[in-house]
Amino acid sequence: MLGGSVYIAILRFAVSLAGTVILFSLMSKPRYGKKRTFLFYSCFSLVVIAAACVWYVADWKSCVKMVAFVMYIFFVLFSVFMSSDPVALSIYKLALTFYLLAVFLIGGIEVAVIFFERNIWADIITRVVLIVSMALFIDKKVKNSIRGFGYYMENELDKFSITVMVISILFGIGFILNPNVSEQTPYRLFQVIMNFFLTGALQFLVFRLYQHIGREKEYQKENQLMQMNHRLLERNMELLEETVESGRRIRHDARHHNAVIAEYARRGQNEELLQYLQEYSKETEEGITESVCANTAVNNILAAYTGRARKAQIKVTMDVKLGKNLAIPNIDLITILANAYENAIYGCMEVKKQSPDRDCFIQIVIKKKKNKLVIYCSNTCRLETEIMNGQPKPESTGGIGVMSIIKTAEKFDGEYDFKNDNGVFVFRLIMNIPRDKDSQAG
Repeated sequence: MLGGSVYIAILRFAVSLAGTVILFSLMSKPRYGKKRTFLFYSCFSLVVIAAACVWYVADWKSCVKMVAFVMYIFFVLFSVFMSSDPVALSIYKLALTFYLLAVFLIGGIEVAVIFFERNIWADIITRVVLIVSMALFIDKKVKNSIRGFGYYMENELDKFSITVMVISILFGIGFILNPNVSEQTPYRLFQVIMNFFLTGALQFLVFRLYQHIGREKEYQKENQLMQMNHRLLERNMELLEETVESGRRIRHDARHHNAVIAEYARRGQNEELLQYLQEYSKETEEGITESVCANTAVNNILAAYTGRARKAQIKVTMDVKLGKNLAIPNIDLITILANAYENAIYGCMEVKKQSPDRDCFIQIVIKKKKNKLVIYCSNTCRLETEIMNGQPKPESTGGIGVMSIIKTAEKFDGEYDFKNDNGVFVFRLIMNIPRDKDSQAG
């Protein structure tokens, strides 16, 4: 190392620690607000720097060898506490932060040694310049992609691979920061450059890997939404065909009814005519489509799927209380209800294949409570239906629908759960209704 007085040591510790805190903060999601986060990190930095300076004065040799590792072990523990990211994701971001730490530490030292004859101030200034440059680059170009990548990594994280990657990076950084190498040779410089390249390439490959996996998952979700839209169009076409056919039947029957009424009128059979009209009125009322709720879109989709369910001899009960105007767009409501209902029908049909004598049912409850929309759907399912990571396996729902429900629910900060209650599949969802639109609709 370059040595120097205790005051220089304090300054170098402060610059390095401040740089580490800034770089990590740019990439992580803080647990607290900006003011509290700044206050906590400031207090932590003052305590750590004061302890490091005491150690520097007491035992310079051991301080030079161990102070960086000890400081950053405490930083790891504190930063994991300060971040709202999962622990594994925080560790990955810490590994990336330590890689950048090694860049500005070694960069400052090498610049001071090669170009400024081990001038300490050249080292400090170079560190500051590198920290500012990296912070600006991360803030302008990389921050959003790293945080978005964090979402992919959080959901697709492979604990073993991330552990191996972090250990490899830390070993590489440990080699780079090895304080026992005092001789500066071209070969040593080449080793440092290659080590930076290899550890950086490892970071980049892991980043690209998880980003690719995450994007593939996004494509699968979009594909599911497209298939869901296709199925909704099919249901709407079925409704349209039924309406057209019903209109033709009504027109055909109307001619016969008019002829019968005219014949009763000609013969003066008024009592028989009144009886016939009463029977006709009763028959007409029985043929009217069941009205589930005042919301037209929800009513139509529920009626369509209820018809399918009852044709398959599935008992359906519904308790739906929705007004005509709801702040949640109809397309989002239909996405959730159609997928939930179709999955319920699929679950019942699978039960009938396995146990033909078993009675199957579907129960749907939809209610609005203040600024919340509550949706409950339960149905008969196979006893072995599995729930993994809080979601049913694709083979339990026909492979489509659950991700569409989740993605739509998350748009409205929805809370949901799925469970197999001893052969009864239960789906529950609570969503926030946007207040601005809701107030206008009310």
